[in-house]
Amino acid sequence: MVMGEHYRKNMRYSFMLAVLLLVTCTAGEDAYRFHTWNVTYGDIYPLGVKQQGILINGQFPGPQIESVTNDNLIISVFNSLDEPFLISWNGVQQRRNSWQDGVYGTNCPIPPGQNFTYVLQVKDQIGSYFYFPSLGMHKAAGGFGGFKIASRSVIPVPFPPPSGDFTFLAGDWFKKNHSDLKAILDGGSDLPFPDGLLINGRGSNGYTFTVDQGKTYRFRISNVGLTTSINFRIQGHKMLLVEVEGTHSLQNTYDSLDIHLGQSYSVLVTADQAAHDYFIAVSTRFTSQVLTTTSILHYSNSAGSVSDTPLGGPTIQIDWSLEQARSLRRNLTASGPRPNPQGSYHYGLINTTRTVRLQNSAPIINGKQRYAVNSVSFISADTPLKLADHYNIPGVFSLGSIPDSPTGGGAYLQTSVMAADFRGYAEIVFENPEDNVQSWHIDGHNFFVVGMDGGQWSPASRLSYNLRDTISRCTVQVYPESWTAVYMPLDNVGMWNVRSENWARQYLGQQFYLRVYSPANSWRDEYPIPTNALLCGRAAGL
Repeated sequence: MVMGEHYRKNMRYSFMLAVLLLVTCTAGEDAYRFHTWNVTYGDIYPLGVKQQGILINGQFPGPQIESVTNDNLIISVFNSLDEPFLISWNGVQQRRNSWQDGVYGTNCPIPPGQNFTYVLQVKDQIGSYFYFPSLGMHKAAGGFGGFKIASRSVIPVPFPPPSGDFTFLAGDWFKKNHSDLKAILDGGSDLPFPDGLLINGRGSNGYTFTVDQGKTYRFRISNVGLTTSINFRIQGHKMLLVEVEGTHSLQNTYDSLDIHLGQSYSVLVTADQAAHDYFIAVSTRFTSQVLTTTSILHYSNSAGSVSDTPLGGPTIQIDWSLEQARSLRRNLTASGPRPNPQGSYHYGLINTTRTVRLQNSAPIINGKQRYAVNSVSFISADTPLKLADHYNIPGVFSLGSIPDSPTGGGAYLQTSVMAADFRGYAEIVFENPEDNVQSWHIDGHNFFVVGMDGGQWSPASRLSYNLRDTISRCTVQVYPESWTAVYMPLDNVGMWNVRSENWARQYLGQQFYLRVYSPANSWRDEYPIPTNALLCGRAAGL
């Protein structure tokens, strides 16, 4: 009864919000799209073993979000789980609006039996992204889905419209339930090796993509896994890369693509082979044991099923992957979300205002495995940092609680927040002294990947930077015993999560928050706190 009453109340609230928004729409205003999601547990069998999955409207993966640049998305999320829940939007920048980012540093979790309505605008963005549950190890149970932002009809796209558009969500998977994985991490151990790989929530050959011979299709591929990089390839077919996390790319042709944790790509594939079925293969990268899974590219006039075993991909070759990463280039003449060419932003001619060096590590603290950035292993506060900042609640966090560069000192636990000035232009160097690949994501921003190489970064490394046509994205890899440098405009006021996309490392402390601050206190720089914001911790009752 209580759950049902909450549901009815929240449905009424969502309806009133929808009416209000519709009434306030005027001619020429950006479109509104409404979604109502009910988040539940459900039995799933992705690797043939019964598991407790997290479903959205009964679906695993969750519903696809379709949008157009500048659309307003009203997403009402009902939490029918028996534990708190949040959804975050990987790559969606939330311009002036970190209130909607959906991570614990910005939002109170949605309590069991209650609702929260996200109000997002995909301002000045295009591209391929995904959403996911951000608390604990919920991501290991599902709750993720594709998020597409199409270009406005008046903006030219640098390739002909494809005959079809496929979302391809791939990643590693564990047979253990998310609560068991969380218990392993809480106990001070690392996760075991994954049990398999999934494609759109299914195991090998569980998903089919049907195409017509002679036509061209767009595949939007995201690595939604927890711990491993993957390689993507289609038997007998070439792939034309056209987009990387919202940036139109130079249209290079590839036989296969490395896709690291949290990354997204768009490729065009032409069904130009004989009328048969072909394997689409995904395999793990940089792992001693190689996991592979497949789905089927089915020609609608196919004369036969797949006959050969899927073509093997690269396994542990780092130099090959590094060279591929360096080949990613920005299409300087294409329009982005606005009609001006992508090359009109001369990122390489702007003087940086600050250099930040971030080094990951894997310390043991208090007898337990932890992960750290510049020797600081992040621990969550009892109150979301954004709320504590807004209400000036003391004792929740301190600015400067993480250093700008590696200290070499012993690791320690801290709610780490780095201060940054609005409209600054930062050089950020990710340094990886470990023997595994790292994948880093920054919420609320895109950055220019100006350089990556092996060894130790030094100021002389800047001589090798690409300051003309590098790709702009929001998630970047750092190879073992290597570095990656990015230039990032600090153009979005808010509290933003900087994290490892390896979810075990993120959960055990390889993250922090970047507070981009403007003293103006103006809607021009940041939206006010939403009227429906959930309040918790020390902010409860304010």
